[in-house]
Amino acid sequence: MHVLAPEALMRSPLFIFVPANPGEHRFYDLWSRQHLTVYRESAVAVAVVLLTTALVLVVALLTAAGACKLARMDGATYPAALTRGATAFAVTAALAALFT
Repeated sequence: MHVLAPEALMRSPLFIFVPANPGEHRFYDLWSRQHLTVYRESAVAVAVVLLTTALVLVVALLTAAGACKLARMDGATYPAALTRGATAFAVTAALAALFT
């Protein structure tokens, strides 16, 4: 009867090739797309800042227009009404800058 040696029982005919750095190849394909994510995050931040600035300007202009209209209804002259509107615009922009 033929008896196999113990080391022959432990060997397997299946070869397993393990790369030198097993975690490196998993995300290698995503490396080329990673830069787009960074640019997308900064683009979103820039878009939020621009939209917020536009909103503040619209609110400040509406405040100035309202102040001009109320000043004219109160009987102020055009230069006085424009001065009140400009003051209202400046105060609204300053408050927005203070909150930021």
